[in-house]
Amino acid sequence: MKIRKTALIFTACMGLSLLAGCGDEKQQIFKEAEKDLEQGSYDYALDEFTTSVDNGIHLTTSYRGIGICQLRMGNYEDAITAFTNALGTEKVSKSVAKDLYLYRATARLQAGHLEDAMADCQVLAQNYDMDADCWFLTGKVALAMDGYDEASSDFEQAYGEDSSYDRAIQIYEAYLEKDMEADGTRYLEAVLSTEAKGTDDLCDRGRIYYYMEDYANAKKELTDASNQGSQEALLVLGMVYSAQQDYANARSMYQQFVNQKLEDTSRNQTQTAAPGYNGLAVCDMAEGNYDSALENINNGISVAADDEMQSLLFNEIVIYEKKLDFSTAQAKAQEYVGMYPDDEEAAKELDFLKSRTSSVQ
Repeated sequence: MKIRKTALIFTACMGLSLLAGCGDEKQQIFKEAEKDLEQGSYDYALDEFTTSVDNGIHLTTSYRGIGICQLRMGNYEDAITAFTNALGTEKVSKSVAKDLYLYRATARLQAGHLEDAMADCQVLAQNYDMDADCWFLTGKVALAMDGYDEASSDFEQAYGEDSSYDRAIQIYEAYLEKDMEADGTRYLEAVLSTEAKGTDDLCDRGRIYYYMEDYANAKKELTDASNQGSQEALLVLGMVYSAQQDYANARSMYQQFVNQKLEDTSRNQTQTAAPGYNGLAVCDMAEGNYDSALENINNGISVAADDEMQSLLFNEIVIYEKKLDFSTAQAKAQEYVGMYPDDEEAAKELDFLKSRTSSVQ
């Protein structure tokens, strides 16, 4: 009897140990998901958050993570579903709910569900303290719905809450998308009247001057930023030189950016060398060196985070078209449109390529 009792106790302990190990494994998967999300590895994070949902681990956060991954990957309907599921979980705190409404409104805006997006913005206005992010998103939705006066008021509120360089650029880009550049330029001019407080500000100022086509001041600010160690400044300098068709200097900036990114062993990079490779490919295309351009695109694709992939894949289509390889360009465009169905320019490009391949046949 004594042996039997000991055996039962041992078995019970074994069971507890196995259960604990299983729980630890589930928690580890969730932690990996959060880490991959932070690093922009959305494919991995999506699989891990989905497993966490199946495991019943931190459901609100896991659904939120799925939503962010789907949003970043351009799967807007799936993102909306995930954020809705997160809002439907038990005991969602008010701060988390506000975050989820912001994300869902963004996904609905991207999916073209403007009325639904505005409904989420109205929930935010009625039930939560409106901050700069809320005002900006509401303005962006209003602008998409051609509510120009409402958008203007919302953007003024956003900039009043957060008069940073980033916010001014966001508002400018929102107007730029609607071909209302002049309305956005006043925010750029306003923020340039402030004084730079560090390297990031210098880089942002350079980007603003680039948008305003004031390339002399852009170079000055960006050179100062790059001398202080800003990798981002090198990338924007490449864009400035490209805009001036100075591809030798543009190539030098992009190559420096790539070299520094490849040397950077930090696992917490929010950006890879991919944008630099993309810039090099643009220089190659401008100079008619399409084989080198494809090589740089492929190098970029091999290291790109999910949210860096779209531009590379689009330029790949353009390169094959310039090589007069219309069948490959069409195949690439077909894949691209499947991944990014909201890209109207790509849809037009696909129609053009179909006309070229049919005429060849």
